[in-house]
Amino acid sequence: MSTRTKIWLIPTLLYTAFVYWYTDFGGPLSDTEIAAYRATMESNGSAPETIAFIEEFARQDSGKQFLMVNNIDYNETPPAVEGANPNATAEELMARYMEHMLPAMLRRASHPVLMGPVVYQSIDVVGIEGAEVWDTGALFRYRSRRDLMDIVTNPVFGGKHEFKTAALTKTVAYPIEPQLYLGDPRLLLGLILLALTALIDLLRLSRQNR
Repeated sequence: MSTRTKIWLIPTLLYTAFVYWYTDFGGPLSDTEIAAYRATMESNGSAPETIAFIEEFARQDSGKQFLMVNNIDYNETPPAVEGANPNATAEELMARYMEHMLPAMLRRASHPVLMGPVVYQSIDVVGIEGAEVWDTGALFRYRSRRDLMDIVTNPVFGGKHEFKTAALTKTVAYPIEPQLYLGDPRLLLGLILLALTALIDLLRLSRQNR
């Protein structure tokens, strides 16, 4: 195998492995999978209306990645939650929630895309009462609805979710399937590896021609 082949083969294999891990190739959720998730939620004691809502979300699966848009308004005087400091702030309670949520997401190639504090009240509000004030905005990427279902049907999730509920005065979270997503790591990594590999190859050729 030539040196040039090795130079291009290694990043190609690395990129292929990353794309294989980062992409769900399983297609939309099957009826069998949805039935299994439903049975798990029933055994966890989830409310019937919650089960019906999540099941409908699963049945509309396209098999694609999605982004969860989150608007967050923290509770200035959060109630005490079992397992947390009685005087814990909303931010501390949310951190406790993310201690469970973030590792569960990362194992499934899901992760935060962006987050930050709100710097002014809502610029444009139409038809929504109480949506003028928020504290934080965040965007989370999920590899698939299958991965989200794995997380939310885990019995551990129920107890940890209480930290999030106590931390909030109000929140809005809804999923979108991006049609334009220039920050997709598959695109960014591909461009970076292509540029670095081409640079290494050019340096090798320039040394040979001296």
